[in-house]
Amino acid sequence: MFAQLSQFFMDYGNWGLFIVSLLDSFLLPLPPFFLQIGLSLIQPTEALWIALIAFTGSLLGAPVGYVMGKWLGQPILNRLLPEKWTLLATKQFEKNGDAAVLVGSFTPIPFKVFTILCGVFNYSLTKLMLFAILGRGMKFFLIGFLFYFYGKHAKELLDTYMEASLLAAAAAVAIIWIVVKQLAKKRR
Repeated sequence: MFAQLSQFFMDYGNWGLFIVSLLDSFLLPLPPFFLQIGLSLIQPTEALWIALIAFTGSLLGAPVGYVMGKWLGQPILNRLLPEKWTLLATKQFEKNGDAAVLVGSFTPIPFKVFTILCGVFNYSLTKLMLFAILGRGMKFFLIGFLFYFYGKHAKELLDTYMEASLLAAAAAVAIIWIVVKQLAKKRR
């Protein structure tokens, strides 16, 4: 099913990638970077353009996920979880939401999880979009630059180092975020 869905969108080229990137932010279980890699493998000289298409689709879909979470998420959450758990989760998201959204924007965890949770927990849409620009930009353009500079050899690099690289980048961003927050606390 996953391969068939991926091939369906791959047949539509850049438009397919745009649609997958858009829908990945709130609905579709297919990560857009698989299509981005496939299209970049076919045309490495167009890899930065392909990255921009994926990035744009992803950003345009983020507010849709946010609104879905805002309208549907809280009632569903209230039915599934005790109120004290929901309040605790809301408090934790208020406290650590910035780091969660930033790190979640470029990790393998589906982006829709973060866009929808931001709506559920009344997280700032402005912050969501800012962190999506940073995180999704890093993810899509990292792949784009690799294919642009290394051509088809970039696929081997991604196969070998992508998971470790993404986790290392997530850890680095989290550490930087913690340090920045601690410095801001000390200034207050």
